[in-house]
Amino acid sequence: MATTKRDYYEVLGLKKGASKDEITKAYRSLAKKYHPDINKSPDAPQKFEEIQEAYDVLKDDNKRAQYDRFGHAAFEQGSGMGGGGNPFGNGFASGGFGDVDLGDIFSSFFGGGMGGRRRASSGPRKGEDTLYRVKVSFMDAVNGKKITIPVTYDEPCSHCHGTGAESPSDLQTCPDCGGTGRVRTRQQTIFGVMEQETTCPRCHGTGKTVRTACHACGGAGYTRVHKDLEVQIPAGIASGQQIRVQGRGGRGSGGGPNGDLYVEVSVEPSAEFTREGNDVHSNIELSFVDCALGCSREVNTVYGPVEVAIPEGTAPDQVLKLRGKGIKDLRSGKPGDHYLHVKVKTPTNLTAKQKQLLRDFQAEEEAKPGKWWGRFKKS
Repeated sequence: MATTKRDYYEVLGLKKGASKDEITKAYRSLAKKYHPDINKSPDAPQKFEEIQEAYDVLKDDNKRAQYDRFGHAAFEQGSGMGGGGNPFGNGFASGGFGDVDLGDIFSSFFGGGMGGRRRASSGPRKGEDTLYRVKVSFMDAVNGKKITIPVTYDEPCSHCHGTGAESPSDLQTCPDCGGTGRVRTRQQTIFGVMEQETTCPRCHGTGKTVRTACHACGGAGYTRVHKDLEVQIPAGIASGQQIRVQGRGGRGSGGGPNGDLYVEVSVEPSAEFTREGNDVHSNIELSFVDCALGCSREVNTVYGPVEVAIPEGTAPDQVLKLRGKGIKDLRSGKPGDHYLHVKVKTPTNLTAKQKQLLRDFQAEEEAKPGKWWGRFKKS
């Protein structure tokens, strides 16, 4: 007896009007909870696949619209709704209306060329791409790092290469559809004799039948793989940028290749550095004496400490540039610059001697000819 599928919204613990952000948040939480590499209970793999299937449909606007309208029937083989959301089938022509193709008429109501879908290829198709998000530290993004992430994907069977057949000679053209993956049926209606094109029930749209199933995968054409995947985070990557891992995405169909896995990087902020493009900004605290007389100070950069000459007469909030000490560009490798923002530290708890020295300094400054405050001194 066929197993009744649970409502996709119920699987993710959501209401029907849930937003995309809510769907993604629920998926991440549940996928982490039931991932077979983490959850060792016997039913974890099945629950994980159920969660993944629900997410794959609800994250896609078109698939979600079909599901909201027709439920699971929208994606069942031979349902007559495959891909276009059309409850009248994928090919709809009538002998009772002469040269008129009802497919063209109904397509204006149900969004698109049923005739085009009727001619769609049933050959190999690449699987969907998938997304995995990771967080890395600021310095790991600057310098690059190898990370390991847990992935689950369907790998083409190494014996049959995704065909599901024991040998190439065991893969035959479907005798019912002639290899097209579609069959036409005729039905008498009040409008006359109607012709309908549906997915071939024998080959399920592949156009091929298997005489002897592959011994390695049981005819499925793929094996489920759970593994830790090593990914190189390149030096200079920024938040929101992605790394493509070929062939680790969704399963292809008809012997087609897997889609790709895209690893999206989120960079954690640094307490010391701020990034703007490939440039780095940080603060340096100096006393007013250091600023007035000039000095040499060791400062941290993203590549380690360097000695910096502070010029005489440096003003508060002045910006000093360290050329080539910024982050290397992800593509060209050319580094940005490092900008030091001068912050003057005012001394506190001065001794009597220090205060007197400052008063003497102030008096001497005020006595200099041409000073602006001299114009306001009492005569």
